[in-house]
Amino acid sequence: MRNVARTSLVDAAIAELRREIANGVWPVGTKIPSESQLAQSLGMSRLSVREAVRVLAHAGLLHTRQGDGTYVTATDESRVALRRRLDTAAAMDIIDVRRGLDLVAARLAAGRRTEEDLAAMRVTLARRDAAGRAGDLDGFADADVDFHLLVADSAHNPLLGDLYRSMSDALRDSVRDQEQAALHPDSSHDDLLRAIEDGDAARAVAVSVAILDQQTRQL
Repeated sequence: MRNVARTSLVDAAIAELRREIANGVWPVGTKIPSESQLAQSLGMSRLSVREAVRVLAHAGLLHTRQGDGTYVTATDESRVALRRRLDTAAAMDIIDVRRGLDLVAARLAAGRRTEEDLAAMRVTLARRDAAGRAGDLDGFADADVDFHLLVADSAHNPLLGDLYRSMSDALRDSVRDQEQAALHPDSSHDDLLRAIEDGDAARAVAVSVAILDQQTRQL
């Protein structure tokens, strides 16, 4: 009975901590209260709290720094699992998945984008071009991913935006992996922006296909 009761307390602590994280009480990057503070707030032993923290750290929501404290690293376990899977995915597999997302995003963005969406894309594309001219691969990769995220957001489909955002780290790594080939100047992204600006869904899709085909050849 003691083991059952202890497991129940741990489960209750896990559920409460997970709820606080999901609700943004402790945003990503912030330190959660100490073990003793949590035990007092939850009305349970420090042993139960310690086990709950250990479980959530294993799930990827928390990270304990020795001698410092425990920090929130993510708010959604499903995203953590996807990120771990993407970390081990082959570059071509990522491009295959991107092909589905990019084509949908481009088509919808052409019909739904706002002037604010277009302005944000122009600024980000200018930042991408400037990084390319400067040979700044990290800056180029960041701006490239940000641009495609903005295209997805311009579709005004929250689920599509979330799916694309969950892949952002893998997309950034795939651009960096192309090294100097990624910095070679081309007009493809400008063409995509113009197609979206013109509301030409067919052309936006065709340009997106061409961008991914080029990346495939570089790999």
